[in-house]
Amino acid sequence: MIEDIFKDPIILEDDRVLLRAMVKEDDVHFIPFAINEPDIWKYSLVSAAGEAGMKKYIDTAVENMQHHKEYVFTIFDKRTNEYAGSTRFYDIQPAFKTTLLGYTWYAPKFQRTGLNRHCKFLLLQFAFEQWGLERVELRADPDNERSVTAMKAIGCVPEGVLRNHMPTVSGKRRNTIILSILKDEWFSTGKTLLKNKMK
Repeated sequence: MIEDIFKDPIILEDDRVLLRAMVKEDDVHFIPFAINEPDIWKYSLVSAAGEAGMKKYIDTAVENMQHHKEYVFTIFDKRTNEYAGSTRFYDIQPAFKTTLLGYTWYAPKFQRTGLNRHCKFLLLQFAFEQWGLERVELRADPDNERSVTAMKAIGCVPEGVLRNHMPTVSGKRRNTIILSILKDEWFSTGKTLLKNKMK
């Protein structure tokens, strides 16, 4: 049942990556990124830059999980034996069997290493094959070409752009591109496509 996602901790892993629920103690792993590499959140709606920013980010994530609003994962790269970033399911709609997948970020050294594809495979496999969802939606700033390209590369279909949609951390407003993958698409092509791209 979709409603049961918060009953027991979710652990997703393969030979490359482990995803587990974020906890407050993760700040020790992520504060160095927040201090030294604040541009990670250049295109994000919520910034975790700086020590205070990261602590607030994690506190909010844990609180949202406690209130069953989101399920936030900490990403651990098993190849390098290091913590790499975070991602989450949010706007979970049990009645409609849908969720959004996003707020994904990686420290620069883990970008373009194939780690994201392993994460997305495990998350989409869980969403469609264990959780029983019908649709997973992803969103991004259209100016974040790297992110949009990555979403398309794993089989996500662009659906349109919400204009002047959200305020950014800089105080400006941004457009938002919407992409999605459906259960039938996952089983017919998406799963195989993504699996073949993993390295």
